[in-house]
Amino acid sequence: MDVLFLPGDGIGPEITDVTRSVLREINDAFSLGLEFSEDDVGYSSLEKHGKTITPELIDRVRKADMTILGPVDTAHYPPADQGGINPSAALRINLDLYANVRPSRAIAGLSALTPAMDLVIVRENTEGFYADRTMFAGTGEVMPTPDLALAMRKITRQGSYRIAAYGAKLAAQRRKHLTIVHKANVLKLSDGLFLGEAQKACANQGGLTVRDEHVDAMASLLVRTPDAFDVIVTTNMFGDILSNQAAELSGGLGLSGSINASDDIAVAQASHGSAPDIAGKNQANPVSLLFSTAQLLDWKGTQTGRHDLQNAARKLDDVIVTTIQNPETRTRDLGGTLSCSDFGQALIKNIRAL
Repeated sequence: MDVLFLPGDGIGPEITDVTRSVLREINDAFSLGLEFSEDDVGYSSLEKHGKTITPELIDRVRKADMTILGPVDTAHYPPADQGGINPSAALRINLDLYANVRPSRAIAGLSALTPAMDLVIVRENTEGFYADRTMFAGTGEVMPTPDLALAMRKITRQGSYRIAAYGAKLAAQRRKHLTIVHKANVLKLSDGLFLGEAQKACANQGGLTVRDEHVDAMASLLVRTPDAFDVIVTTNMFGDILSNQAAELSGGLGLSGSINASDDIAVAQASHGSAPDIAGKNQANPVSLLFSTAQLLDWKGTQTGRHDLQNAARKLDDVIVTTIQNPETRTRDLGGTLSCSDFGQALIKNIRAL
């Protein structure tokens, strides 16, 4: 089973190196039979191939069993016509990675604004207001005059149903509670379509407690009653905002994992950016990419029926939590003293002690 690593930009190579070393240890401990490979993405690909991501790499991700993508510095890339393509967006569009899955869980012993939070936000990833996900040709934004800008929002019946079905299936495996977040009281056509299809998907899953909330109310409820929620499913922009809010409330983006998935392909990706200001200083916290990797193992195990992968994912998740709960084995951003690589070694030591 091939695991493809794409280190990315900034701190990406550092946290990817730690993740690879830890995953090798998990592979050996659980006899998973994983094989590791690597390819260029981001600036390294731009230098070699003239593009931050190539069609050949997209095809390689399509064929890989699992892919782990480090953070990329899209904000500073050259224009797309000069090779500065957003790798995450290119993978999302070309591989139809329609589900962004972002858990937010407060960890005992670490600072969190909402210590009771333990939820997952399932965000539709291929539609909505974002211009690169709206049109076949051109963008979803236009400026008819210098003083007028318009943006189009794309919501489809199929896209709404399948993201809600994904969330409903996940909720059935957790605490069987799903919340649909929308703004159908104002966006009566687009969010009305989303809400109706999401309700159908939940009814077809069965066995769930289902509620719906307006997105503005949801932003308040995440602060006030985070323990009232299990799985949240919503549209693209709402999910983008709420998942960042939930991550910050539960401890920060550095502790938040993420995968982008279709029905048969998934890419693990840290929730944070490439942090070029600390790149090469061995100061980065690799926990977000490590949690994302545990998610990816669980996703692949569920998809293939491989319980060894699922068990390895749980153990990896557990040992990450145990390691960061110990003040002596934390990186500096969590109040500790360990470098990025030293944290990786501490994690490997704890895996060997299992």
